[in-house]
Amino acid sequence: MDGWTDSFIAFIERNHQWLPLIMLVFAAAETTAFLSILIPSTAVLVAVGALAATGAVSFLPLWAGAATGALIGSSFSYWLGSRYGDSVLAMRPLKDHPEMIGKAQTAFAAYGPVTILIGHFATIFRPVVFLMAGMSGMSLGRFAFWNGLGCVAWAYLIPKLGQFGGDILGWLWSLF
Repeated sequence: MDGWTDSFIAFIERNHQWLPLIMLVFAAAETTAFLSILIPSTAVLVAVGALAATGAVSFLPLWAGAATGALIGSSFSYWLGSRYGDSVLAMRPLKDHPEMIGKAQTAFAAYGPVTILIGHFATIFRPVVFLMAGMSGMSLGRFAFWNGLGCVAWAYLIPKLGQFGGDILGWLWSLF
């Protein structure tokens, strides 16, 4: 896995003009039901954020691509939930993880639309929270508001963690 990650990071350094599109794809995969379980893109977003600390890539295109991808993936999941309802939860790989579904249902019942915002940051909610929003009959406008906030915040904070970590490592390196 480390070899793949190193190769990917080197690819991004060489092809930084593709960064918004690459981040769009990974963020969409991370926020789309089913794909988010199979493709853990958060590590890539953090790693690319660390590249921003070195100056190898600019943060703004990274943020814009990730926010747009998150919006696409979570909105598609909302649509799946509103269109197909409970039958989506009976499909693999979600049927293999009933604990995720239960936790998301409990959170959604307790906190309502704020769960959508939290769902962007909580790995256990992300695969199903957007489906639950669609299944619950939440209006598209209400979903779009909370989802938009979540997408922008998530796309900013996750890479910023990597950038912050990169800044700390750079500072430590300069001490030696």
